[in-house]
This record gives sequence, C-alpha cells and structure tokens, in this order.
Amino acid sequence: MAKKTVDEMSFLDHLEDLRWHLIRATLGVVVAATLAFIFKKFIFDVIIFGPTVMTFPTYQWLCQASEFLGMTDTTFCAEKLPFIIQNRTVAGQFSAHIWTSIYAGFIISFPYVLYQLWSFISPGLKPNERKNSRGFLVVASLLFFIGVLFGYYIITPLSLNFLANYQISEQIQNEFDVSSVIAIVRSSAIASGFVFELPIIIYFLTKVGLVTPKILKQYRKFALVIVLIVSAIITPPDIASQVIVAIPILILYQISIYISAIVVKNQSRKSSRANKN
Repeated sequence: MAKKTVDEMSFLDHLEDLRWHLIRATLGVVVAATLAFIFKKFIFDVIIFGPTVMTFPTYQWLCQASEFLGMTDTTFCAEKLPFIIQNRTVAGQFSAHIWTSIYAGFIISFPYVLYQLWSFISPGLKPNERKNSRGFLVVASLLFFIGVLFGYYIITPLSLNFLANYQISEQIQNEFDVSSVIAIVRSSAIASGFVFELPIIIYFLTKVGLVTPKILKQYRKFALVIVLIVSAIITPPDIASQVIVAIPILILYQISIYISAIVVKNQSRKSSRANKN
C-alpha cells in the first residue's frame, strides 16, 4: 500500500506518525544510555567527577591566569577541593548510575533525536523551505554540543570551586552527596546546551513572523539584564564568573539578530519577486 502524502493524512495519521518518531527517538536514547551504563568507570571517574579534582584543565588555566595577574586568591591553585563525596541512601549509587546513564544517553543521541523530530516536521514544509533548512541538523547539533562543553568546562568548575570553598563557619565540613554533585554537572551541561540553541530558535521565530531584528534590537537592553540575572543564578556570585558566562550568551544574542535580519531580508526579496511576477 502506497504511503499517504502529508495532505492526505488525517489528524490521527499525524499522531500515529509522531508516535513512531518519538518511539525511534526514545530507542536511540536507550541504546546510547545502555552504552553509558556499560562504561560506568569512564562516565563517572573521568567525566562526572573530573571537575572535582584540581588537575581538571579549567583549574589549571585559571591558576595560571591568576598567577599571571598577580592575584592573591589561590583557590584555583590548591592541591584539592575542600570536600568529600558521600552516598547517604541505600540505593543512591545505583540510582545515580541509572539516571546519569539516561542523561548521558540523551546528550550522546541528541542529533538522532533532533533528526526524528525534524523528519516529522519537514514533510509539512515547502520544497524551498526544506532546501534552506538543509544544514539545520548539523548546526543545531553543533551548537548543542558546544553549549554542553561550555557548561561542563566553564560553569561546572566555577560553581564547584566556589561552593566547595564557601564557608559560614570553620566548624562545618563539606560532605557533598553524590546526587548533588552529579546534579551540578548535569544541569550546567544540559542547560548550557539548550541556551546555545538560541540562534536556531530565533531563526524559526523570525520565519513565522513572531520576531524581527527591530524587536531584538529594541529589547537588547532587557536581554542584557536577563542574561546577567541568569549568569548570577547559574554561577558563583563573583563578577569574573558572571562575565565569563555572560559574554558567550551575549555573542549568541547578537548572532541571532544578524540571523533574524538575513531571514527578513530573504523574505522581502521573495515577496518582491512574487509581486513582480
């Protein structure tokens, strides 16, 4: 039996098609999560707990930078971070293993998940729209992975270093629960991955007419305030850390303005050509 075209498909047919795309995307995550589960030692000892030791590359760079600038703060040059990681529940380590594998599976399989969603959406686009969006999967996946790396190598070590060295009393020793440490690494990486999708989001919002370059420029000051607030929430409360996080987000916002302007310009050309014909 021949496959129905998009115009011939009913609402229930579309739901059925979406269901199968979601099933395939879920299977992709499960396969990647299974691999992450198997390579437990690498996932935890190298990746998750990497930012908890002072040999982590970010601490080395920040130590060299602080020494070059003659800063007296030696927190980035210490031998080790002043905390230990503990498990306080019976099933804590097993639960951490399962959930970390699932999140790792999602990150690894993100391009495939995106491909499944795109395969569902793209048949409803016009041929020229599909042609113009040809590099969508590559660009969106690349931005996501860059964001994940930024969250992992910048936000995570800055947060851990600050929180580990923060004290309200010398009588209190830091004994962090394993789930708390994993949550910082996970949330920093995944949240940054989605934040770096901003240019893609702006591209599609501009295509459907919800956003224009004029609006983005008009609200640039408000965007700056929001970015600084977000930076203050997800990083330690010191100016240097907030600036380090805020700069790439502001650059992404500026790139989004240029992308929006290009989309509007192309749409204007097409409408003028259509009017001439």
